[in-house]
Amino acid sequence: MCGICGELTLDGQGPDLTLMPAMLARLARRGPDHEGMWADGPLLFGHRRLSVIDLSDRSNQPMVDPELGLALVFNGAIYNYRELRQELQTKGYRFFSGGDTEVILKAYAEWGEQCVEHLIGMFAFALWNLRERTLFLARDRLGIKPLYYSRTPHAFRFASNSQALLAAPDVDTAIDPVGLHCQLTVHAVIPAPRTILQGIRKLPPATTMTIDAQGNQRNRVYWRLTARRPVESRSEAEWTDAVHDALRLAVRRRLDIADVPVGVLLSGGLDSSLLVALLAESGVHDLRTFSVGFEDQPEEKGNEFEYSDPVAARYQTRHHKYLIPNDQVLKRLPEAVTCMAEPMVGQDAVAFFLLSEQVSQAVKVVQSGQGADEVFGGYFWYPRMVAESGTDLERFRQHYFDRDHAEFLETVGPAWQGSDYTAELIAERLAESGADEYLDQVLRLDVTTLIVDDPVKRVDNMTMAWGLEARVPFLDHELVELAMQLPPELKIGSGGKQVLKKIARGLLPDAVIDRPKGYFPVPALKFVRGPFLEFMRDTVNSRACRERGLFQRTYLDRLLAEPEAHHTRLLGSKLWHSALLELWLQLNVDPATRVNG
Repeated sequence: MCGICGELTLDGQGPDLTLMPAMLARLARRGPDHEGMWADGPLLFGHRRLSVIDLSDRSNQPMVDPELGLALVFNGAIYNYRELRQELQTKGYRFFSGGDTEVILKAYAEWGEQCVEHLIGMFAFALWNLRERTLFLARDRLGIKPLYYSRTPHAFRFASNSQALLAAPDVDTAIDPVGLHCQLTVHAVIPAPRTILQGIRKLPPATTMTIDAQGNQRNRVYWRLTARRPVESRSEAEWTDAVHDALRLAVRRRLDIADVPVGVLLSGGLDSSLLVALLAESGVHDLRTFSVGFEDQPEEKGNEFEYSDPVAARYQTRHHKYLIPNDQVLKRLPEAVTCMAEPMVGQDAVAFFLLSEQVSQAVKVVQSGQGADEVFGGYFWYPRMVAESGTDLERFRQHYFDRDHAEFLETVGPAWQGSDYTAELIAERLAESGADEYLDQVLRLDVTTLIVDDPVKRVDNMTMAWGLEARVPFLDHELVELAMQLPPELKIGSGGKQVLKKIARGLLPDAVIDRPKGYFPVPALKFVRGPFLEFMRDTVNSRACRERGLFQRTYLDRLLAEPEAHHTRLLGSKLWHSALLELWLQLNVDPATRVNG
């Protein structure tokens, strides 16, 4: 798990050797254990390493194989690398290291672009073919690991975060109108390839890109998710057993390939609690678990310790609890925002940031429950969408969009007003073939698009800000493929995630299984008042915000007049959404305040 970056010049000139140290400085938090650079003609690679597999120097990067004429920078974890290594050895390949990085080099030498189809794991990598003078980039099937890029007439650059790309002075930092529409409509999700900035793009999940030294570019989608019932029907018990087996395998995969201890982020919800149970079921002893809580508000508790404590007690984990006071949340909020590759409005972003700071002092790798709600139908809005009438888009929009297009036009300045871009995009993706029922359409959209740039990206950014690798078993692509075949009633039944609740019965306390769906609570960012209100008021009233003109002042004044009266359909604060976007731009993009790494 690491931070990667690189530059391929397109004008016949060599790379800018002064730029690479600045890019690496903005990736340093992702990889505190080693820094490396490597150059070949128009190509320059940079790498920051977090040592998890094969801790020796032999697995440092950039990794070069002179015999094969290949060089690689890689971020992620390949869970089947041992099996692939054995297969490649039988084909005559010789290995000089013991980790998963070299396996990618050999896999590319053997299978070319199709190497990604042999990989099980989370990954983003760039591979330079010294003989063909081509750069090959790839991202895992579900977009767990990030890969951003920018292109100018002079150069193509890539990195694990946008901050590294913004180290270059020639990146177009104008606001992308389509990205802005998505940002303010689907809670800061901007589907790939766009971002909030015109000059920065991201490689979509399950996609590879090949680019040559002349700048010719070709993309290939190597995996598509379908959501259809199998030809042979199964009973509920058979489905439950199949999911249980697949989940056991997913958890075990993410445990076995690490040369350092692995912990669990235990929120108190069903998903992370089930991970603890399955790890114990697999024979893991001395498991380390970690929970975080915040100050209560009158409307909402700030922690779920009453649910996480019994799970830790039942499995006798080495449990760590952290209670974060509100003044620390506010004090550390700007720092967390500088670690966001894109503006993220999820209330739990700062929670994961502060929790990861503590957890990273005890372990380097954790398993986390992200993805279970989207894969197995856990959110309250899914059955509501199913029960609605109207077009596919109308059913979705009524329960998910933060604001309709008419309100968007009242929100932003004239320069960014255009078509209902988000509705067009969502309608197009819902209509894609390969889904049997409406819930299948929605869950496939969520799993392949929406969670990639919401909880998955949030967890990656906030954990890697402290050199902590988060592994997400519920997004094992083979488990996801199986789950997409499940009949809808086994997902949204029993208040959501029915099949997981069946698996958990007897493994977890009934109180954890039967509790209402909870969310990682940071009440101060939902019920905006006191110092948090003043902070947001100062942000949106700042000179930078006024001069940017991104938001209409009448709209901001309306939010400020009644900050707790303006919530999205999913109960997010519209003032927080606005202030967060402005703060991210100030800290990461504006020249006077741009983060230095």
